[in-house]
Amino acid sequence: MSIEYLGLSEINGPLIVLEGLRDASYDEIVELVVEGTKRKTGRIVEIYEDKAVIQVFQGTEDMSLYNTHTKLTGHPMELALSEDILGRVFNGIGQPIDGLGRITPKVTRNVNGRPLNPCTRTYPRNYIRTGISAIDCLTTLIRGQKLPVFSGNGLPHDQLAAQIVRQASLAEDSDEEFGIVFAAMGIKHDVADFFRRAFEESGASSHVVMYLNLANDPVVERLITPRVALTAAEYLAFDKGMHILVILTDMTSYAEALREVSSSKGEIPSRKGYPGYLYSELAAIYERAGIISGNPGSVTQIPILTMPNDDITHPIPDLTGYITEGQIVLDRTLYLKGIYPPISVLPSLSRLMKDGIGKGYTREDHQDLANQLFSSYARVGEARALASVIGEDELSPTDKKYLQFGTAFEQQFINQGLSENRSITKTLNMGWSLLSILPREELDRVDTKVLDKYYSRDKG
Repeated sequence: MSIEYLGLSEINGPLIVLEGLRDASYDEIVELVVEGTKRKTGRIVEIYEDKAVIQVFQGTEDMSLYNTHTKLTGHPMELALSEDILGRVFNGIGQPIDGLGRITPKVTRNVNGRPLNPCTRTYPRNYIRTGISAIDCLTTLIRGQKLPVFSGNGLPHDQLAAQIVRQASLAEDSDEEFGIVFAAMGIKHDVADFFRRAFEESGASSHVVMYLNLANDPVVERLITPRVALTAAEYLAFDKGMHILVILTDMTSYAEALREVSSSKGEIPSRKGYPGYLYSELAAIYERAGIISGNPGSVTQIPILTMPNDDITHPIPDLTGYITEGQIVLDRTLYLKGIYPPISVLPSLSRLMKDGIGKGYTREDHQDLANQLFSSYARVGEARALASVIGEDELSPTDKKYLQFGTAFEQQFINQGLSENRSITKTLNMGWSLLSILPREELDRVDTKVLDKYYSRDKG
């Protein structure tokens, strides 16, 4: 027998407090009826004896202490799933907003997920091609990896996310199924329309599932959106054997929503006002990427976050860096030079790329080429600093070659069009062509056999 509770004890922002509850549990979903007609959904986020604090997903604007009836459902939030979610658009809590009707579920899953036993995980191997040279060659995305993009306000991370969705694929000779789950949190209507149009016009929408939480949607919905998206990704990957790439933008909006709700609950703030459990909340999201032993599918994550004031030591990028396996950093100086995507190569890295590239995956020269490009571009910074002191004319011939290489590397290798989709072979060959600007004796990070095969051929 279900019990219905009449009235509320307290309303505070997106939270309500209910007393006198029996047999309630943490994360349980409750159904709310306002003034006898309007239905809302909430989630229990705190319990103390017979008192519960409930997040209301649709907001509390029209609720009072006396016009609300509450009923416990006895289960956490669940998501209806089937293969038909591919090509569909949903709101932040998994309700269809594309006018195509509800999903006929084959299964329902708890959106909070279940922690994976580390012993069941398989080490990530093989790569996902994005068609973007600076990523594919220097910070290669590996299946099962979590590789965040650190951006800043005004930088083109939305365009980069859309390009990755349009172009991402498995290796060229792979016949495995590939799909993308795209989740956006706190975005404006025009940005949401941009993503939808970009995916539809490119033909990518058929293998993309979109979850959109808009800026005017309730802030607590933002907290559930990444969990909903990852639940869908896990279903497609581990039940249907697909390789799924999850793009989450913007994790800063998620963290700010967490801070707002924490403040409403009266919790003691930590760094920059964020709750002390920000690390565990981010980890609970990021650690849902991976590969399970004996299962053909995989979940790969690209979380995108905007660093307040471009500060990479801010708690959100700082904690994200502890949890994830590398980062792709967008640079404002490159952006002001008109370079797209403005990926800053030197602070960017992919900690897992060494085991998912090379012979059998990309090409045998990939690792040596990447090492040499990193090394040579670092020398470019030294040459530019020296030129700013003594003047370019006073530089040695070798340093002048490095300046030439640096300009060409930024304009030809990093810079590419919004719709330019480069194959891994084209990217690697372009890297060798740029290295041919430098004297052979400067290429000290490359095996002699690899150097003989690629440097000599492209130089001639």
